[in-house]
Amino acid sequence: QLQLVESGGGLVQPGGSLRLSCAGSGFPFDYYAIGWFRQAPGKEREGVSCIGSAGAHSNYADSVKGRFTISRDNAKNTVYLQMNNPRPEDTAVYYCAAQLTYYSDYLADCDAVDYWGKGTPVTVSA
Repeated sequence: QLQLVESGGGLVQPGGSLRLSCAGSGFPFDYYAIGWFRQAPGKEREGVSCIGSAGAHSNYADSVKGRFTISRDNAKNTVYLQMNNPRPEDTAVYYCAAQLTYYSDYLADCDAVDYWGKGTPVTVSA
């Protein structure tokens, strides 16, 4: 059974740090680009970051560039999102998603995802 399970969400103060994890199972993890998306209350879901199947290529939304870092450990079937200096506007439910790209690591846009996780909430507040 294919699964993507997010963890690590919670309450964080502005300027702090938080690391989200996305663990995959039931599919060949290193065939897939993995992306992080988020949805704030009353807003549409938006892309945050995406990393290619081998981890050499990644992309970020302008709003998180320089603050968030995506990485992956294919040996552990896990992708991480390191959130540094979060802001209140980063408050949202964060989802990870998988897009089949085989070994095309340069395909790191996550613009046609195949599977979604159920999300983990992040609240940035003092």
